[in-house]
Amino acid sequence: MGDWIAFWDSQHSIYVNGRHRDVHYRTIAQDIRADVPADASVLDYGCGEALHADLIAAPARRLILCEAAPLVRAALAARFAGQAKIEVRAPEEVAALPPASLDVVVLHSVAQYLTGDELDGLLARFRRLLAPNGLFILGDVIPPNVSAATDALALLRFGAANGFFTAAVIGLARTVLSDYWRLRSHLGLTRYSEDEIITKLKCAGFSARRAPKNIGHNPARMTFLAQ
Repeated sequence: MGDWIAFWDSQHSIYVNGRHRDVHYRTIAQDIRADVPADASVLDYGCGEALHADLIAAPARRLILCEAAPLVRAALAARFAGQAKIEVRAPEEVAALPPASLDVVVLHSVAQYLTGDELDGLLARFRRLLAPNGLFILGDVIPPNVSAATDALALLRFGAANGFFTAAVIGLARTVLSDYWRLRSHLGLTRYSEDEIITKLKCAGFSARRAPKNIGHNPARMTFLAQ
């Protein structure tokens, strides 16, 4: 995971332009918000830049943004400094939160960068932190049959729908020569079938089901709702 954290903390070019970056985070925030009940205490773990976290915070009582990458975390703290509902925390601070203190925990587009044991450790932590009727949202899980070509096609469709198609084509060509592609080729991405994730969540003490739609722009990936 350390290599991936260093990548996300660098000046990477995973977003093809500012428009892509903005719509990417807005889409994720809107999708997450749909599952956030009023007055909930919410944790978004591995949130990235979370440009539109205010959309998630709007119905919530409290939103904790947790990010392991130090520079990204500092930028988050600066961006949301004036918003009383939003807190920015490091993973070790989240680990120290009281049991049953959260109503919703989100882990979106993170599982693919973790080993199975690392994910198990986080699931145990989230199970401890969630209230008895709390909701765990596990998003953007990659099935074994979803290839890089499928991801590329999803990006092109997202770009066509949101005004950055040409930039997406250029960005995909640039990605092949990028640190992201080098890491993805060297380390790989962790993939799970639907049954594997349901079983993993059950072993961690959750009752889970696959959501009808994945969070974000890639419909070939999966989101799970667990309690």
